[in-house]
Amino acid sequence: MNLDIKALTEIDWNEIELENIGDWPVAVKVICGAFVAALVLFFSYSLLVSAEIDSYHNAVAKEVELRNTYRTKYAIASNLDIYRNQMTDMEDKFSQLLRRLPTSNETPGLLDDLTYVGTTSGLTFLKIGWLPEIEKEFYTELPIKIEVVGSYHEFGDFVGKVAQLPRIVSLHDFSITSTNPGKLTFSVVAKTYRYEGDTKKGAKK
Repeated sequence: MNLDIKALTEIDWNEIELENIGDWPVAVKVICGAFVAALVLFFSYSLLVSAEIDSYHNAVAKEVELRNTYRTKYAIASNLDIYRNQMTDMEDKFSQLLRRLPTSNETPGLLDDLTYVGTTSGLTFLKIGWLPEIEKEFYTELPIKIEVVGSYHEFGDFVGKVAQLPRIVSLHDFSITSTNPGKLTFSVVAKTYRYEGDTKKGAKK
């Protein structure tokens, strides 16, 4: 059916009424039919198809997320034995480090150890003593103030021997000043540590 454009210009639109729809010109019927069909398609898409398309996109996005989650969990599961061995090794190393921390009964002996290491390195002690303890979350710092007199070589020998002690001792806040010719005053804070994990867990309970 061809739509006669010229016929549209000759239509008296004031005579177009719903009561005589059967007498409408063919061109008007075609236009109204196309308009109604467009409305039906629009509302059908909005109410039915659009929601389904959104659901489809959500399902695709969920599938991608689940696939990525599966890959991550599969990678973890496939390496579970490796992770367990690594955890066991870490626990062993941690236990070894804890055994190197002094207990409350052993801390007084550290002063004797440091004094012995210093004197065998050729140093002369001016001062050695405990500073106030510093509590951390799982451990307590036990600082020791040390002042000695000696040469650079003797200081280096002292530091090397401290590193070889069976208990963990770290040196901080170095200060070297010149006194007598050929002699230097070496000031340092030695820190050892006491593990408080079990004690503090028990206190919280």
